[in-house]
Amino acid sequence: MKGSAAWLFRVSDAAPSRSLRTGRALKIVGLGDSTTAGTPGFLSPVESPPIGRGNPESQYAFWVRKLHPEWTVLNRGVNRERTDEVLRRLTRDALDERPDYLIVLAGVNDVYQGRPLPTIRSNLDELYRLGVGTGANVIAATVLPFDSMTRRQASALHELNDWIRGRANELGFPCAETGRSVSDPHDRDRLAGSPDGLHPDVAGYRKMGEALAAVIEEVENRRAKGGG
Repeated sequence: MKGSAAWLFRVSDAAPSRSLRTGRALKIVGLGDSTTAGTPGFLSPVESPPIGRGNPESQYAFWVRKLHPEWTVLNRGVNRERTDEVLRRLTRDALDERPDYLIVLAGVNDVYQGRPLPTIRSNLDELYRLGVGTGANVIAATVLPFDSMTRRQASALHELNDWIRGRANELGFPCAETGRSVSDPHDRDRLAGSPDGLHPDVAGYRKMGEALAAVIEEVENRRAKGGG
């Protein structure tokens, strides 16, 4: 399906909360920053070994597992990390697990710190390419907004997410609209709900999980039908 716009999933395409078994046990690694870890309500297993600490519902991995108990979903998020820091632990925290799916969600801290967009894109591209090179099904996830974004930060985030969508399409794997799933429908540059103005609330993490599960379901359905 390389080059097909059909791989670009919108939030409106994500199925509502339901439990639907696909019939195949999968190992899924969620790699990224605080929005993967579950900040502020949850410390990931990387941050607080061996199983994490806090409210488990404050992470998208919980909601993906709830929809699909037959899937193993590993939370490999770390609060405050930039794309270069995520890249440095890619092998240890993700590739060594030999996942069927690798979700890459990173870049918001780069934007927050004013890092150059070409650098962010280069780091994400390396994450995507290395993931694909191991045979994992990579899912590129769009970056989430935060309520205190300046106009410059918002512009950078929009440009980065446009690039993520386009790059996923070029490389032939899906893009999950995690950013849109948690944003305020009346102001896409703000979170629909947040305990701290920087991260989603539990309802937001649930929406992220539902959006990601819907993308994986679609890939699995195409696979079952012989569509690649």
